[in-house]
Amino acid sequence: MRWEVVVNIRTAGGHSAGSRWPLTGRSGELEAVGQAWADRRCRAVVVCGPAGVGKSRLAEEVLAQVVREGWRAGRATATAAAAAVPLGALAHLIPSKVDLSDPVSGFAQVARVLAGPQRDRRWAVLVDDLHLLDAASAVLLRQLLDAGVVRLIATVRSGEPAGEAVQALTGGDAVHRVDLGPFDPSQLEQVLRAALGGPVGRRTLHILHAASEGNALYVRELVLGALAAGTLASDGEIWELEGELPATPKLAELIGVRLAAASDRAREVLELLALCEPVPLADVEAVASLEVLEGLEEEGLVRVVTDRRRATVTLAHPLYGEVLRGEVPASRRRVLLLEQVERTRACGARRRDDALHLATWQMAATGTADPQLLLQAATLARHAHDYQRVDTLMQALPTKHHSYASCRLHGDGLVQMGHWQRADELLAKAEALAVGEIEQAAATLVRTWNLFWIGGDTEQALSVNGAARAHVTDPVGRHLLTINEGLLLAVSGHPAQGLALLEDLEPDIRDAPDAGLWAVAAMCKTAGLSCLGRTEDAIRWGQQAHTMHSWADKQAFAAPHPVFQLNPLISALADDGQLAKARATTNRALADTVEADIAWPRVWEACFRGRVEWLAGDMKAARRWYAEAIAQGRAHHQIRPLFPAWAGLAAAAALLGDLASAEGALKEMRHYPAIGLRTGEEALGQAWLFVARGRLADARTVLTEAGAKARKTQHATSEALLLTDIARLGGAKEVASRLAELAQACDGDFAPARAHLAAALATDDPEKLLAAARELEAIGAYLLAAEAATAAATAWQRTGQSRRATAAGNLAIACANHCPGVSTPLLTAPSAAAPLTPREREIALLAAVGTSSKDIATILHLSVRTVDNHLQRAYAKLGVTTRRELAATLDTTPNRHFR
Repeated sequence: MRWEVVVNIRTAGGHSAGSRWPLTGRSGELEAVGQAWADRRCRAVVVCGPAGVGKSRLAEEVLAQVVREGWRAGRATATAAAAAVPLGALAHLIPSKVDLSDPVSGFAQVARVLAGPQRDRRWAVLVDDLHLLDAASAVLLRQLLDAGVVRLIATVRSGEPAGEAVQALTGGDAVHRVDLGPFDPSQLEQVLRAALGGPVGRRTLHILHAASEGNALYVRELVLGALAAGTLASDGEIWELEGELPATPKLAELIGVRLAAASDRAREVLELLALCEPVPLADVEAVASLEVLEGLEEEGLVRVVTDRRRATVTLAHPLYGEVLRGEVPASRRRVLLLEQVERTRACGARRRDDALHLATWQMAATGTADPQLLLQAATLARHAHDYQRVDTLMQALPTKHHSYASCRLHGDGLVQMGHWQRADELLAKAEALAVGEIEQAAATLVRTWNLFWIGGDTEQALSVNGAARAHVTDPVGRHLLTINEGLLLAVSGHPAQGLALLEDLEPDIRDAPDAGLWAVAAMCKTAGLSCLGRTEDAIRWGQQAHTMHSWADKQAFAAPHPVFQLNPLISALADDGQLAKARATTNRALADTVEADIAWPRVWEACFRGRVEWLAGDMKAARRWYAEAIAQGRAHHQIRPLFPAWAGLAAAAALLGDLASAEGALKEMRHYPAIGLRTGEEALGQAWLFVARGRLADARTVLTEAGAKARKTQHATSEALLLTDIARLGGAKEVASRLAELAQACDGDFAPARAHLAAALATDDPEKLLAAARELEAIGAYLLAAEAATAAATAWQRTGQSRRATAAGNLAIACANHCPGVSTPLLTAPSAAAPLTPREREIALLAAVGTSSKDIATILHLSVRTVDNHLQRAYAKLGVTTRRELAATLDTTPNRHFR
């Protein structure tokens, strides 16, 4: 028996409150149930789990599956009210003419009627909330199961008491038990994608999972509420949450019922936790007795967490706080917050984060706080990378208390949030308030980073840094500004020049005069080394930088989040040929930034992940990640990543055959400043758009010009990528020697593999092509591997070596399966006895997509007669007579067809 997940509803524009969501993320459970049900000894399937995890939804799907297999269906819902009446839950399933005055004979008669005259009727009975079933119904079900008339599908809420008769239905080897838990993030991602009809951003996924804790009912209501409020929306590529996550009235009602049983004293504890959690256990005991707290814990409303000698209390679910905060009157809120302030102060406010809590509570209660406390709290928030809190606290600081330290602190927080204009005003003010050249240089550092990374103005950033260097005489200050110039150059198109200035960068952050400068410079050094092809040095440096930065973060050094060091490391790993490790590093980085809710590195991580998937050949995944980088970049005012993200989206869309999206992405790309990092790669979108239209010569021209720019600026890894694409598009002979030089100059496995591919394509040597395919497959560059294997298969087929051609073709198919929807000219290699020349192939591809001979002649600068002659030779070699047949013949990719 085959089991499938059936989508019951799909809507294009949203969902109504009554919509049933598709059952997704439970394929493992369904498969196990299918195997159990196929066993004739199976009598029941029981789905167990806490409230809201989707037990009923899974049970309904199981019932639907068995009905499709020929079983008759019966449904019953056990309730506390029905349990007071014998057979109350099953009364509607009992045949009307059965006499139940004698239960023994009556139950036997029920079995005979349900079985039918031929005893060939098979019934599957679904009982929701089986633990509430009355004893008489349980006995009847047991007899029907024993008689083989029915099989039971039931749901049971974990932890609920049940009578002996009910327990008998759920025990024994003939019962298949499914323990259903909340969705993990991966499962939830599948559910959301199926329900919304498109991918969901990683931050949005994290917020929904954290708020719902994977509870299917809760997440559904949260999504419906966000859709209704317009805070969850798609830009056509990806779904992102903007603003608050509202709860629907139904969700508030569900949680309200859960909290309603709490006594007045217990309610006071719950309200305190909603406003101030986590709260020390001693403070909770000052509000209510230990018995009250124990009762709340037993009811699953609070959690007591012990860390060493410190015990704190939190609400058991994030949504409890959301509902409670909405119900606490303003006057009551003020009293609870100020009482907690006094309790904390009475204990000496000695804990490291007490100042942050005190300032936050005072602000929430009164709208203000002591200026010194605000500055202390903002400093703690900065070290915790809570930049929104920094902004909130520092905005409350009166103007007369502004200082160099407060302006730099506030400005740095705004930089991290992407508010570059406000940040520049504050950082310029910090420069003016600086005492001494060291303070002035430190303020200049942050200001230039803001202008460069967030404002997107390289010239202005270098100008501000140069002006500061012109009048700073202190050796330490000049050193800081020299390092700063180096890091700016390293990632703005001048990696060699920048690295020369970063040569003296200390390998240990503890020796650096400014931790923030060291952190940013270390990141840029990794990026510069990778661009030059020194990927092994880049990986070593990047890993060491992340280790040192993580140590400094624990010591509360004033530096960005350590995850920044992973971003250039991702690119270095990818360029080295370690694509799987690059992908894993991105996942690690995204988990850190999503957890900390830091936008700046998260946008770059999504962009770098898109590049990793591009190199691997999975264009659907690349498009998804570039789209997330764009959505997050727009939402968080990140200008710099938008240029490479739109460029990447254009290239991925072109390879997927979505020409309109590719054109639109290229248009958007031109609205943003180029950073200079990965010079030349921005041309990939235009090149592959030309390819999709059959204009291979134009594509090669674009790539040749881009490769020359990359070579001039010493972006060796980018040049190798661009030249490889020229080789893939018929220019292998022109670039093979330069790729061989780059293979000698660059570290890692990728550059040599690219060189081997170009050399094999240039000579059309199937042995070398197959070797290159296997080399690229080992790296994880599946699209290049598929193309090489396809070319090898075609070459062997021409010489009549069908066995070897088949083996190469199978490898091509296996690799192309990693690249769904992708189409390239090399994957369309025809099975002709005589090969097409490069010119014949170019003209044939243009003709195959509907280009007239006259237009082809204009595009390629040929006469119409020459075009027609080439076409006739191509027809003869391919055994076709019309353009329609030509298109069909060239449409032979082992994955998706090239158009």
